[in-house]
Amino acid sequence: MTDPLFEYDGDGDDAATPLTPDEKKGLIPSYITLRRELNEAEQLGITAAEEWAFSRKRDVLDEAFLRSLHKRMFKDVWRWAGELRTTPRNIGIDSWKIGPMLRDFIEDARYWVQHETFPPDEIAARFHHRLVLIHPFPNGNGRHSRLATDLLLVKLGQERFTWGRVSLVNVGETRSKYVAALRAADAHDIQPLLAFVRS
Repeated sequence: MTDPLFEYDGDGDDAATPLTPDEKKGLIPSYITLRRELNEAEQLGITAAEEWAFSRKRDVLDEAFLRSLHKRMFKDVWRWAGELRTTPRNIGIDSWKIGPMLRDFIEDARYWVQHETFPPDEIAARFHHRLVLIHPFPNGNGRHSRLATDLLLVKLGQERFTWGRVSLVNVGETRSKYVAALRAADAHDIQPLLAFVRS
């Protein structure tokens, strides 16, 4: 029998990242028994982290900040919030590559911003894609990278992305378009992601 809290819909959305048994033990609130309750608790932390992050200028192109952002988002729900993952995932790079690839990615993004290599929306879309591709944390990578991307956009003097105008946590048509756009970016076609983020 599966635990409904950690059960993933069997609809073919393999972009979700199931937790290991040890990571599941990192759940802090004992009252959470359903996926809906978990999503609600995580959303409270995300909202608080968003208020904190946008309350002053932050250097989003900094590994320590990215880790502290994840910690602020999930610290009341997961003991491992803000810690880089050490376990394999169905998506993302090998865990032993996370540190070096995160540093390289941040340097690339700094270069893009400093030299205006791409228009601001494209810098932000590429930033988002690379952060999701690395998948540095046990879970919450999509939500973390979307918030970090919006912080970067504001730093670049742009409006935040609309991200399809719905929650991308739950499986549905909009999430499917988002995942397809990320997969196109994996294949070096950034255009679907650029279209999606402003839809």
